[in-house]
Amino acid sequence: MSSKAKPALYLLPGLMCDAAVWQRQREALQDEFDVRIPLFRGFDSLAAMAESVLRDAPPRFSVAGHSMGGRVAFELVHRAGKRIERFAVLDTGAHPVKPDEPAKRQLLLDAARRKGLQAVADAWILPMLHPDNHGNMALVAEITAMILRNSLQDYEGQVRALLGRGDQRLYLPEIAQRTWLLCGEADSWSPVSQHEAMAALIPRAELRVVPGGGHMCTMERPKAVTNLLREWLHADA
Repeated sequence: MSSKAKPALYLLPGLMCDAAVWQRQREALQDEFDVRIPLFRGFDSLAAMAESVLRDAPPRFSVAGHSMGGRVAFELVHRAGKRIERFAVLDTGAHPVKPDEPAKRQLLLDAARRKGLQAVADAWILPMLHPDNHGNMALVAEITAMILRNSLQDYEGQVRALLGRGDQRLYLPEIAQRTWLLCGEADSWSPVSQHEAMAALIPRAELRVVPGGGHMCTMERPKAVTNLLREWLHADA
């Protein structure tokens, strides 16, 4: 007699990230859940990323998205909300492109084209981390290696996807799921205040702040994030 299939749980990575950003959470949750971490290389729109998940997913699944993955999660719940059992986003946003955003992203793209993706890692990593983690060279090396596993074309495509997004705040009031928003306390890229604003638009929102975490809280404070995700997965829907 075959055992009952594990419930599917999608953990969506962000810009320049892959399964490594969720590795500790997958290790902790995989005994109970069918944990799937898609790779968003080769895409140039959030819609295409979301559709790739929907093609792979069973009829019912849960999803948590980090950073750009959170924006993909908002696309998923907008397109196929009735298929999603549990919904969470971490260190993300729903606002449209800000006036200064294209120029800021272009600076990093230009640096990557001139010097390679190491230039992006050098400029990007420390501002993403909690100040207490700036001296954590093992963590910095792990994130650097993850960034360098991308190609320049992967990076360009993901930037196009982010700059091509619409105003996802329009989706938030329609989310029926009890929605958890997690954010590192020192996330300067997607700050707690940004998550408070999103929570105010989602009918059944719950905000959880991760002490000692920055934008990369899944890697900075893996146990704390895992515990929150476990609580989310077992809370009343």
